[in-house]
Amino acid sequence: MKFTGKRYLDYTSFIKSTFGERVQKISLDIGFSCPNRDGSKGYGGCTYCNNNTFNPDYCEPSKSVKLQLEEGISFFSKKYKVQQYLAYFQAYTNTYSDIESLKKMYEEALNIEGVIGLVIGTRPDCISDEVIEHLSLLSKKYFISLEFGVESTLNKTLEKVNRCHTFEETQQAFSACKNKGFHLGAHLVIGLPGETKEELLNHAIEVSKLPIDTLKLHHLQIVKNSVMAAQYKRNPENFDLFTSEEYIEFISEFIGILRPNIIIERFISETPSDLLIAPNWNKLKNFEIMAKIDKKLEEKNTFQGKFYTEN
Repeated sequence: MKFTGKRYLDYTSFIKSTFGERVQKISLDIGFSCPNRDGSKGYGGCTYCNNNTFNPDYCEPSKSVKLQLEEGISFFSKKYKVQQYLAYFQAYTNTYSDIESLKKMYEEALNIEGVIGLVIGTRPDCISDEVIEHLSLLSKKYFISLEFGVESTLNKTLEKVNRCHTFEETQQAFSACKNKGFHLGAHLVIGLPGETKEELLNHAIEVSKLPIDTLKLHHLQIVKNSVMAAQYKRNPENFDLFTSEEYIEFISEFIGILRPNIIIERFISETPSDLLIAPNWNKLKNFEIMAKIDKKLEEKNTFQGKFYTEN
């Protein structure tokens, strides 16, 4: 394994080695829905979801892509010495439209000065050959990253949280996007109801088989105005939420099993305190959790891929 000053491949080092400087993501909300919200496949969305937990204030679907990007760039250019940006189509399912509409929105983003690429969040059941080919074409000139919400590798869990797609569909989506010139990312939620520790660790084995470049890990949080908030209120005994100490210990094991050339983009979700119900980690920030994970990996003398076996 090639170390980057850490015992895992971190996203910051990847960005700096790729672009030679800090590159800032600008989040966008373009007003899309999801097939498990609008009745195409189901209603209510994922039981854990409330998109307000990660949308910045400038993200309003009533604003154009151009305006959201310009406001985001104005904000971050004052905060950091940043000259290059990635347009992050983040909220809901950002390939869930006809190809011409998508082309127009992606083009609008790429025409903004300083924007050098796109990061597109979507679902594995909402990607078409047309979209894949268009992103492949764009990747010849821009940095393109397509991120799929995998969330779990267990169909029983995907059904329980109302994802309305299977892990087999996830595998098929990644297979269709493999070797197309753009980066592939995956999101996993760690600690969804009913999953044992053995099953959670097996997620590392299963996602390592996918042709992913990056991985985002999110610990399960119960947030206000979600279906899961009502479930948690009725039956809290059905939820086995991690303490921060338990999660850090778990991640140190998970990393050891993970394929060593996967870039780990994040370890936790940071929900605004006014929306968070549980767990209470005493407002620990992402960088504090990362420092604790670094320390735990050193204590255990382990690193990403130490226990990885190719299948």
